[in-house]
Amino acid sequence: MPLFPLPSYPLPVRPLPPKRPPQVARRGGLAGTPTTPPFPMMCPRTLRARLRALGAAEHGMTTAEYAIGTLAAAAFAAVLYGVVSGDSVVDALTGLVERALSVNF
Repeated sequence: MPLFPLPSYPLPVRPLPPKRPPQVARRGGLAGTPTTPPFPMMCPRTLRARLRALGAAEHGMTTAEYAIGTLAAAAFAAVLYGVVSGDSVVDALTGLVERALSVNF
């Protein structure tokens, strides 16, 4: 025997309320007919809070980016110095300068 006996007659059932479409901002169309933009209405306080939350995720990123950029620049400078200080590059630059100074006008 169940703890709570069910009645022998059917229980009344309430119908669910109809679903409403989300509220959107309205703007006038060409002939004064309202059109709906693709964004819902948002109060300025909510918008500010969301923008603040987006900006909060970027704290601390600049230090890491500067460190990696400095390391990359130092590595590039070391490779460039190694290439320029090589014998073939020095000989080519010396030849270019001598040829430029020996031109007759």
